[in-house]
Amino acid sequence: MRLVLASTSPFRQALLEKLGLPFDTATPDVDERRREGESPVALVKRLAESKARAVAGRFPDALIIGSDQVACLGEEILGKPGSEEKAVAQLMAMNGQRVTFHTGLCLLNHATERTQVICEDFHVHFRDLTEAQIRRYVEKEQPLHCAGSFKSEGYGITLFRRLEGDDPNALVGLPLIRLVEMLGKEGVELP
Repeated sequence: MRLVLASTSPFRQALLEKLGLPFDTATPDVDERRREGESPVALVKRLAESKARAVAGRFPDALIIGSDQVACLGEEILGKPGSEEKAVAQLMAMNGQRVTFHTGLCLLNHATERTQVICEDFHVHFRDLTEAQIRRYVEKEQPLHCAGSFKSEGYGITLFRRLEGDDPNALVGLPLIRLVEMLGKEGVELP
């Protein structure tokens, strides 16, 4: 069965390549704005499914993967900083704190319309850092297009005291352990 990743994220593509399955990618055109009163978990689940459905018309009889992620400090959703100053401010706010990453995952079987949707949480516990350490990190890694202002798969690992969760891939944006379970329910056996 054809597999499609409804994302052009190079990080998600690299993660999906770990499974050794051939797949296509497609750009989903989805409004990612949060609805009034929508919880972070409801948001990522809705967007993961919306992304899968947005590309479904182009891929009949395919298994389509949609995913979305938000980082939260308490109830506040942390966006992508876009500038060095905003990245430093975001990291200063997270200093010594626990940040939760909610990753929505959807597997849509377009042939049967069966949809599996989950949210996988992952927690990052930040070290107590000085502003100078944070500035050095931002200058070196330039995490300006990353939710939470860091790249855990890179130099960002130096910011953490502890990582907590069932699947470290969820932190990067695609929970592979849960995806393998979902694929198994659709007859794709791994390994």
